[in-house]
Amino acid sequence: MKEINILLVCNAGMSTSLLIEKIEKAGTAQSIMTQVDARPVEDIKDYLSDKDVILLGPQVRFKEKQIRALVADKIPVSVIDMSAYGTMNGEKVLQQALSLVEA
Repeated sequence: MKEINILLVCNAGMSTSLLIEKIEKAGTAQSIMTQVDARPVEDIKDYLSDKDVILLGPQVRFKEKQIRALVADKIPVSVIDMSAYGTMNGEKVLQQALSLVEA
């Protein structure tokens, strides 16, 4: 079974709870073991050790450069597609994460 460990980064760590459920549901449907953790941007340095990919909510896209520098290209970092985030499209966000890990 394929596995992926995703860190979702947002302002307060709460707005992504529904998205987490949708990503995990999409993973289950595709036989992918998903571990998704949502954290506020200020706390992410404490949650990097086992992550495969970091996805930023559109509201914190301005932190992308800072987060890339923090992980020194050891973990792929990207901003979640705005339409996927807005519609809570877990399948599309999961595919975005998988494409970053497989790149």
